[in-house]
Amino acid sequence: MSQVEPNSRYAQTPVKTYTFPDGREVNYFARRFLSQPDALAEFGRYVVHGGDRLDTVAARAFGDPELFWRLVDGNRELLPRKLVAAVGRQLRLTLPAGFPGAFGA
Repeated sequence: MSQVEPNSRYAQTPVKTYTFPDGREVNYFARRFLSQPDALAEFGRYVVHGGDRLDTVAARAFGDPELFWRLVDGNRELLPRKLVAAVGRQLRLTLPAGFPGAFGA
């Protein structure tokens, strides 16, 4: 399996190997459990503007458009596109799981 970028949400996810009965091996990611938004340390808020996209918000908030997944993890929404659908919505800007500072962390 190729190397995962350090800013990927899967960077800390273990890689497992499945061996088929014929001996072929396939590598795969173990299950990644989603973070509970309230357990993530919040460092700010972002107010959605018309025309915003998750990647452009992530670029502004985190300095990297590929970190859009942190917006998804930090806000209670099942469909990521809904995070930027309503102008004026406040999005929580959070640190990845494992960083201290959140309630109960």
